[in-house]
Parts: sequence; structure tokens; C-alpha cells
Amino acid sequence: MSQQTNWVPTSVNIDKPSAARMYDYLLGGSHNFAVDREFLEHRILVIQPDAKRFAIMNRSFMRRAVLFMLDQGIRQFLDLGSGIPTVGNVHEIAQGVDPSSRVVYVDNEHVAVAHGQLLLEGNRNVVIVQADITKPGLVLRDKETQRVLDFTQPIGLLAVTIGHYILDDQDPGRIFQAYRDALPAGSYLAMTHLTNDFALVKAEELTEAMNSSQNKVRARSRAEVSGLFGEFELVSPGLVTTSQWRPEVPDQEDPERDGLYAGVGLKG
Repeated sequence: MSQQTNWVPTSVNIDKPSAARMYDYLLGGSHNFAVDREFLEHRILVIQPDAKRFAIMNRSFMRRAVLFMLDQGIRQFLDLGSGIPTVGNVHEIAQGVDPSSRVVYVDNEHVAVAHGQLLLEGNRNVVIVQADITKPGLVLRDKETQRVLDFTQPIGLLAVTIGHYILDDQDPGRIFQAYRDALPAGSYLAMTHLTNDFALVKAEELTEAMNSSQNKVRARSRAEVSGLFGEFELVSPGLVTTSQWRPEVPDQEDPERDGLYAGVGLKG
């Protein structure tokens, strides 16, 4: 971790590992703590050696999905559970294509929000909102969300590795429907989600291990993940694993090693 700690708010819980900080570590970031690294190295990677591949393939999918949406004319994005901003984030991709692109990041992880605020300082078209994404009304009505996004124009909604942190008793169907309903026709939803369909994915063991972290998980089947898209029509190639969604270079590995389903849907 970086020796500079001025980005770390006093409210950060460093007693338990955080999914956002672990993801940062897997992607080579520096905004994580010993508790996160040790949990990954001694628990998660022991159970699931492909966890780093999960993260890398997921990140690559996000980039391709954002570029796809930009090609379709999308210029504003709502990124749910965005995590800690690292190189290759949504606003860098989008503003690299069109500097006027607007992005709202949403996360409740204190390090993610604190670092995001520092990173985005001076960029009026991008903001990070500290909120619980399981409360769509609070996210959608937030004054910064309303300032940055125009809900009369198509929006790219990103739910990348966030659905599996929404447990059944939180009613993920209702939560996703609320976000979908808020978007106008022509909007897109990009999603990745941990699955328990594959023998290579140790979903039960991962679920049990994550109970010791700040973030419990719920792996889901292809049918369950597909249901979260609701009325949005999946674009080709449909719901596949991350490396199989419009790859720039075909990946030769077993797609089950991706661990996550990925898809992009269009609201007609």
C-alpha cells in the first residue's frame, strides 16, 4: 500500500477485509490494507486460484462494454458499486472518446469514496456519491446524481460485480427494477455477476469465506442473472462469461475460469 495515508478517512474499517479494497489489490492498485491482502492470499486465492483472473477479465469486460455504449451514442454513465478508482476507470474511457461525457460513481466504501473525491477534484462532469446501492431512491435522487445526469436522455447503467453482493433478503429483483425503471428508452445496462453454475467456481466455499469480510456474497445461476435484466433486451452475444463478451482477441482459456457471467441489455 502507498505510504501516503491522507486519503484514508478515520471511518475506515481496517479490522475486516473489504471487497472494494481486495479488488483494488487484485488489479495491482495501492489503496488496500494488510487485512485485505492477507485475506486474499490466505483464504480466497487458496479456495479459488482463478480469483485474479476473475478480476482482470471483469475489468476488461467493463472497458469493452463502456466503449460499446459510447459507440451507440451514450455519453452519460451511472456506475453502481464502482469501487476504488484505478487506472482505466469509466470516466477515463468515456472522456477519452468524448471529453463532455458525464459519470456518476456510487459506492459506500469509505476508501473508494475518499480516493475518488481526490481523483475527481476539478472534473465537474464526474462525481462519486457515497450511498448504499440497495437504496435506489437515495442514489437516484441524490443532488449530485441529478446535477450530473440527465434522466431524459439515454444512460449507461453499470452493475459490474455488484449484484452478487445483494443478498436475497434485500430483494435484488426489486432493486434492479427500480434502476431500470428510472432510465429512458435507449439506455443500456451492463452487468457481471458471480455464478455457481460452474464446477471450476468454488461458489459455496467463497460464500462461506466472504462471511468473514465486510461483504457477503450470493452466487447465482444463469437464469437468475438473466432475470436481473428484466425487460432489457440482451445484445449479441447475450449472457456469456466475461472473456466471451465481444473479445478484442479470442481467449483460449476455459470460459468457466472467468467465474462471472456478463451481458449488456438495451431498453427499448
